[in-house]
Amino acid sequence: MDRPSDGRLALLLLLGHMITALEVPLDPKLLEGLPQPPTITHQSPKEYIVDPRENIVIHCEAKGKPHPGFSWTRNGTHFDIDKDPKVTMKPHSGTLVIDIIGGEKADAYEGVYQCTAHNQLGSALSNHITIRQSRSPLWSKEKFSPIVAQEGQSLVLQCRPPAGLPPPIVFWMDNNFQRLPQSRRVSQGLNGDLYFSNVLMEDSRNNYICYARFPHTQTIQQKQPITVHVIDLDSLNDTMADYFNDTDLFSDKPVEERVPVLLVPSGSLSSQMVLRGEVLELECIADGLPTPAVSWTKLSGEIPGHRASLMNFNKTLRISDVSEADAGEYRCTAGNRLGSVHHTIRVSVKAAPYWISAPRNLVLAPLETGVITCRARGHPKPHIQWSMNGLPIEDTPKDPSRTVEDDSIIFSEVQTGSSAVYQCNASNQHGYLLANAFVNVLAEPPRVLTAPNKVYQVIENRPALLECLSFGSPVPAVTWFKDSRSSMLEGDPYVFHKNGTLEIHVSQAANGGKYTCVARNNLGISENHVYLEVKEPTRILRPPEYRVVQRNRDVLFECKVKHDPSLIPSTSWLKDGGELPEDDRFRAQLDSLTITGVTESDAGTYTCVTYTSLDQDSASARLTVVEAPPTPAPIYGQPDAPTDLELTDPGARSVQLTWTPGDEHNSAIKKFLIQYEDGLHQSGVWLNLTEVPGTKTTAHLKLSPYVHYSFRVLALNGVGYSRPSLPSRQYRTNPAAPDENPSEVKGHGTEHNNLVITWKPLTGLQANGPGLQYTVLWRQHGVEEDWTSVSVANVSKFVVSGTPTFVPYEVMVRAQNAYGPGPEPAAVIGHSGEDFPSAAPGLVQVLVLNSTLAEVHWEHVPLWAVRGRLQGYKVHYRRERSLHRHNSHHGEQRSESFGPNRTRGKLPDLHPFSVYSLHVTAFNSRGEGPASATQRFETPEGVPGVPSFFRVSASDLDSLTLEWAPPHERNGRLTGYTLRYQTVNSSHDLGLLDEMDLLSNQSSVTLHNLHHSTRYKFYFSAKTQQGSGPALTEEAVTILHRAMVSPQVDIATQGWFIGLMSAIALLILILLIVCFIKRNKGGKYPVKEKEDAHGDPEIQPMKEDDIMFGEYSEEDRKPLRVSRTPSSGTVPRDGSEDSLVEYADSGDTQFNEDGSFIGQYSGRSGPPSPVINSLV
Repeated sequence: MDRPSDGRLALLLLLGHMITALEVPLDPKLLEGLPQPPTITHQSPKEYIVDPRENIVIHCEAKGKPHPGFSWTRNGTHFDIDKDPKVTMKPHSGTLVIDIIGGEKADAYEGVYQCTAHNQLGSALSNHITIRQSRSPLWSKEKFSPIVAQEGQSLVLQCRPPAGLPPPIVFWMDNNFQRLPQSRRVSQGLNGDLYFSNVLMEDSRNNYICYARFPHTQTIQQKQPITVHVIDLDSLNDTMADYFNDTDLFSDKPVEERVPVLLVPSGSLSSQMVLRGEVLELECIADGLPTPAVSWTKLSGEIPGHRASLMNFNKTLRISDVSEADAGEYRCTAGNRLGSVHHTIRVSVKAAPYWISAPRNLVLAPLETGVITCRARGHPKPHIQWSMNGLPIEDTPKDPSRTVEDDSIIFSEVQTGSSAVYQCNASNQHGYLLANAFVNVLAEPPRVLTAPNKVYQVIENRPALLECLSFGSPVPAVTWFKDSRSSMLEGDPYVFHKNGTLEIHVSQAANGGKYTCVARNNLGISENHVYLEVKEPTRILRPPEYRVVQRNRDVLFECKVKHDPSLIPSTSWLKDGGELPEDDRFRAQLDSLTITGVTESDAGTYTCVTYTSLDQDSASARLTVVEAPPTPAPIYGQPDAPTDLELTDPGARSVQLTWTPGDEHNSAIKKFLIQYEDGLHQSGVWLNLTEVPGTKTTAHLKLSPYVHYSFRVLALNGVGYSRPSLPSRQYRTNPAAPDENPSEVKGHGTEHNNLVITWKPLTGLQANGPGLQYTVLWRQHGVEEDWTSVSVANVSKFVVSGTPTFVPYEVMVRAQNAYGPGPEPAAVIGHSGEDFPSAAPGLVQVLVLNSTLAEVHWEHVPLWAVRGRLQGYKVHYRRERSLHRHNSHHGEQRSESFGPNRTRGKLPDLHPFSVYSLHVTAFNSRGEGPASATQRFETPEGVPGVPSFFRVSASDLDSLTLEWAPPHERNGRLTGYTLRYQTVNSSHDLGLLDEMDLLSNQSSVTLHNLHHSTRYKFYFSAKTQQGSGPALTEEAVTILHRAMVSPQVDIATQGWFIGLMSAIALLILILLIVCFIKRNKGGKYPVKEKEDAHGDPEIQPMKEDDIMFGEYSEEDRKPLRVSRTPSSGTVPRDGSEDSLVEYADSGDTQFNEDGSFIGQYSGRSGPPSPVINSLV
């Protein structure tokens, strides 16, 4: 029997004159204070084998009130745990923990233990718990000589593992831990030996190893390997004959086939005993050639098929959960083609004691009668012995109210104080059973244990069971009433069970209602109310029907259901009794199943199962898929308009619309769109009402009052929407009071003395009837109890004038029409209008944090002066002037806003070394209040800004001159400048950084002793007492030769250069024209010959050497590179970029006859500069 958890009191309901106890767990709060004798709830098994590597834990848990104490015996004598430091008992428990990890041996604590749980009402005993240490002894060291066997003979390899506790599990493997193959010829017996019905040459090996695994310690031990040599005598004789001159040393008789002989068991008859409930294993292993086959029969009956199994290649018959019917004679037969051998095993079944009726706890009232019964069976028949509180009952004081009769104790007219725990011990030579049962004598008035006001729901025509579990001592009598206490229920259709349950065999609607159960005994009365609801059954009205569908078409199964309106139905679909395939082609809905694109695999039986929380119904239909005949390519189009619109099931606010779909035009309809026209409010305007799936042709429409409805339906497929159907007949709903009130109700003020109440008006559809008006209600929150109201129409706001400034109001707007008001509206809180704050923040102070940041402090404006909802504070500030004489301009007015809970704020981005003024205001949604007194403060010096400019004004071989101007933003008094510089090589690597400080009144400096033709990078910054400001950077290059210091001019802008280039261009144009004319004339003519003969000097052609433009190299094709002096005043590092000015200043400059010029650097060392050719 299941026991309740600790802390709950298990009590008994006593039914009948001779009472049979029923244990019921009760709420401890309900029965607090009721005593209970001890009950064992958990204990260790009778045979407890412990692991010597772990602590020993012997369980003993019990419940009772008061909570029981615990004691132990060991080997029949008291076990004093206080004297053994290795043994402890868990708190509030009898469980023992024996510490053997610390070095104590487990075998020192072997023995038989028993736990006693006791309180003032009695003592309960545990089973006798035998503690034994698990053992895995070592295999004895032995060496085996090789075994020589003739091929075809039988062989047995013995294992004989050491006896362990529990016995080991035996298996054969080789030295690579691979299991040896077994078959009908080679197999392992139940005793662990390895049997060969006949050996083959392939059985020769030197690593037959028997392993024993001890399960408790999880250790594996192995026997020494066994070597087996299988010999073939024919081959051996031939070899020896050759060696000994044809003399046969061995018999030349070959191995003959032989009739089977049993190796196990021996003889023809044996016997075996097994206990009821255990496993019976019978074994037959035979020698023979060919290998024998084994079969089993039962001579005295049938082998139980559901509990029997053949194992080990039919050599072992195993029967589980043995019963007395399995006793008898079993015969095994081993046979081959030469014959067979039989063995008979007589099986006897004994039984350790087992319960027929275990004793149960008994609760009795004073002077009541009861019985505790202890019935057990076994073979041999068990002996019953009774004890009370752990003592043999014959050794306890005599009690005239108690009579012991073999397997029963009868109690009559029990007295208060005679509570006790009784033990029944049923034993025979194969085991024992021990059970505790207490007798608790109590006097208690009735208590109904069933939850009050419990609701039972049942389907019509089904049985109903109404519980009335009760407790009391004496056992209460239970009676039932329906609806009122006027008459007690009895007779048909009611059945009254002994535990108080009321049963109604066939529930009808008239059986629903309130039921009252009353529990009475001579100490009082208790009652409880329960309710029965009888529901309509769930029925499938339109089941799915048989369908024959062509492949790739769609199919629809309908499943229309009728159910009780108060129950929520669910529908599931099955295919061939299982779940639907996980395929998007299957679309299951509440009342239908659609399969699109049917395939052959979709054929089968489809079942619709509709169920509620109380019942279910199902229906099935078969789908057959056939091959579609060849059809021309389909032409897709929009569906035709639905037809035959019909309105049914009219209701005050609903109607059922049905229609007939039009032609789909080869594209399945996906959905239907239902539209409506309100002929009363919006005639001619069609609005969308709802959509339904394309598989449906009906829709239940929810309507609004006071609307003249006309409906139409549109179908949608993959191509598009159909034309609308013809309108249905007009369906008019009756007017009604509004179902809702305006939404978005708000109250706010636009002036300091008004309250504007606004709302979102109802639409004509929401009005539900004519004469729509709004009742506007308001009252000052927390001040006025009565509402002020006004009715308005055709507006969405109302202004209440003459209100106090910014006070809370409760506001409601209720809709009403000619048929009554709408529902009670919820009040919202709004405020009347705000006014400007009337006071300025006080105690304004400024704390300058640094040169660009200040913190302003102020006190809150009094709440009465806010005159609205304070939104925050504003700090207005401006820069009046700079403290430096060179910069005194005024700044713009700026402001910073802060939250309403702030009393301080920071002003960022201030100018250093300046004078500022500020004031603070409070503001609400109306605006800002008066300003506080003006406060002035000065910001300290900061670091200066960047210098106004910084440049290189002159360069030389080893010096550079730098110029600069002070910063525009000095932010204090300048104390000087910092110049840092470093070299930059051709790969842009930076050299060491040099630094020098300059006076504040300096504006230039010349750096000497620099490297020639070297690039330098400069960083220049101004500084005040606060430090250096940001730096300007510049780069410059010292020159290579002093001649390069001459002023450099951009020749491209000089007049003489422009004129020269123009002349060259004109000369080139003339030469091109002459060449073109000469080429067009071609050949010689008389005049030309005459001219050639006279040789006019004016028209003599120039020498090829003189025509400069006729010869140029690829280098000459490059554009003319004109050097420009960088803004830094440095000379470019590329030496090829020569200035034309240098040619102009050189005395060696020459011009050719074609206008080109040749110039060389004057006074330069090295080769002359290349000629700059004229442009062609």
